[in-house]
Amino acid sequence: MGIAYVEGRVKGPGKKQKTVKFVIDSGVAYSLLPKKVWEEIGLKPQRKMSFTLADGTAVERAVSETYIVLPQGQAHTPVVLGEEGDEALLGVVTLEILGLVFNPFDRTLGPMRMLLF
Repeated sequence: MGIAYVEGRVKGPGKKQKTVKFVIDSGVAYSLLPKKVWEEIGLKPQRKMSFTLADGTAVERAVSETYIVLPQGQAHTPVVLGEEGDEALLGVVTLEILGLVFNPFDRTLGPMRMLLF
């Protein structure tokens, strides 16, 4: 399985925004912003949630919301507020909000087949 990236912009509650290179990770639910990024754009923790890491370890992280702009679309999305050393991840919830799906064979993002009901 290869790694795929997409570049996008994230915006905070004011006019601050930052360009981020995301790893597309169809194995995670929420997208994650590195600490330096979310602090620079002025995000604040809105709630805490528990997450399970790949090795089974449970961690608690703060969650907020950002406005994300990708070449394929833009929308508000929940994000995990990362800690030191965390990498930017683009998760499934954000992809679904944008109506996108990750194709692992050619490592691209494409439109999701949308169901009305």
